[in-house]
Amino acid sequence: MNSNSQTQNRKADHLRICLESDVQFHNITNGLDRYRFTHCCLPELNRNEITTNTTFLGKQLGAPLLISSMTGGTEQAKMINYRLAKVAQKYKIAMGVGSQRVAVENSQVADTFAVRSLAPDILLFANLGAVQLNYDYGIEQCQQAIDILEADALILHLNPLQECIQTEGDTNFRGLFDKISKLCYSLPVPVIAKEVGNGISGTMAQKLIDAGVAAIDVAGAGGTSWAKIEGERATDIRQRRLGETFGNWGIPTAKCITDIRAFNSDIPLIASGGLRNGVDVAKAIALGADLSGLAWPFLQAAAESEESLNILVDILIAEITTVLFCTGNANLSELKKSGSLEKRE
Repeated sequence: MNSNSQTQNRKADHLRICLESDVQFHNITNGLDRYRFTHCCLPELNRNEITTNTTFLGKQLGAPLLISSMTGGTEQAKMINYRLAKVAQKYKIAMGVGSQRVAVENSQVADTFAVRSLAPDILLFANLGAVQLNYDYGIEQCQQAIDILEADALILHLNPLQECIQTEGDTNFRGLFDKISKLCYSLPVPVIAKEVGNGISGTMAQKLIDAGVAAIDVAGAGGTSWAKIEGERATDIRQRRLGETFGNWGIPTAKCITDIRAFNSDIPLIASGGLRNGVDVAKAIALGADLSGLAWPFLQAAAESEESLNILVDILIAEITTVLFCTGNANLSELKKSGSLEKRE
């Protein structure tokens, strides 16, 4: 089997396992449950005038929501991405796609990622694994991923644990800071550094910022565990055991946000990792994130129907709006400054 067929099979496995198996964190949470909003019994607001609008990387959004990077490369993934793009366009929210390595290496599957025609106005993120910069990838391949999507930015995902547990994983991460830095200063679009569910610490975020990345997606622990996913698809005992042992490894999402903000108050920051509803989204924003990313809820809804996706986004925005109303804040900027979120002892 050639490497491209292996990649496509892996993509299909990832989708199947995410939809059919329990691969969520269990022993730790995303940390947002340790925080609670202070209720305002008299908000002095008209709920109908509350806005969830925001901007990210210079683009206007209707809500602080990102459809986090998930999939591509198969016919099922194409259907899911097309549905996601339509709902992103309708509600003016951001969207990322799964790793495009399979499309860079096989142009025949590029259309499973190419959603720009369905979503001409959205903030759209291309996506490649940073480790591929040590495996013959460079500016040309990154530009190709951007061009396939007509993307506004490129996500470089950082996934050392996932690569350790993949039987066919790429585990040479040496020298990547310099390569990322050269890429950041060569590409025509911003570069976003993103983990895949194990978190980015404040110290590492600052190193990535110093290297030139324009935004950080913390992708903390507490949601879907890629260690469990890779362990589930492994055929040998060692790799399956590694997936079980490291299934709950990582930095909780809330800690990532607060630690990064302690180092840097300005970097555009995406919170993802175990966010499941609009209250989680609002908590992440109140802690200092600028955008909140969800993957598993969007994947579940997209696998059902376009209608299920529309219902999900409508509910998420209603939940965010209700948080704003019941904390006495007319918009997201006010929420960030309000001190409405308190840590529970």
